[in-house]
Amino acid sequence: MRTEIMLEELKEAYGTEWTTTLINIMSNEQKKDWFLRLDPNGRIPVIIDNTQDPPFPVMETSAEMLYLLKAYDKEDKFGFKDELERNQCLQWTFFWHGSGAPYQGQVNHFSRAAPEKIPYAINRFKNETLRVIGVLEIQLSGKHADEPRDFLAGKGKGKYSVADMKTWPWVKGWERTGFSKEEMDAFPHVLKWIDRIAERPAVKRGIGEAYNQS
Repeated sequence: MRTEIMLEELKEAYGTEWTTTLINIMSNEQKKDWFLRLDPNGRIPVIIDNTQDPPFPVMETSAEMLYLLKAYDKEDKFGFKDELERNQCLQWTFFWHGSGAPYQGQVNHFSRAAPEKIPYAINRFKNETLRVIGVLEIQLSGKHADEPRDFLAGKGKGKYSVADMKTWPWVKGWERTGFSKEEMDAFPHVLKWIDRIAERPAVKRGIGEAYNQS
């Protein structure tokens, strides 16, 4: 839903248009040859830029979002013109891509999908996920800056950007991952950030029924 949110934000900002093909991953459609030609890793989502000749496929959500930012956000509404701010945006995008999503994904797997419940694995990945959410809390609280922040990257209180779009869909699912309210109460600025982004109309559409198979 990270890429979907960005597409919806681009539509609202610029009128960007696209079509959507839903893939039934339960039938392993994403492992078939036609899909592997687009993404050899056989994972969703994939975007295809049909304005290129030949059409250009992009895999991995962070790469997809950065591609869309470069190609379709000409005014940097969701990025930055200042090189240091741009780099900060990349830092937080890659932080969650490499340090947040993998840990939280493993919590989800070992807690809900694994045929055997392994307490060590569940606790290890749960604690690591809470640790990286704590890193977000440090950034958003302004602990090492002059003031709290509204968003992860940018000067002052920050600016809503691809770094937030990348991170938010994971963190907002803390209840589904199995974290308690008491555990999340340790991150008050993160909870406010979750609520702040959830109110955006494009975000509501990006996590909506248009991208879910019934």
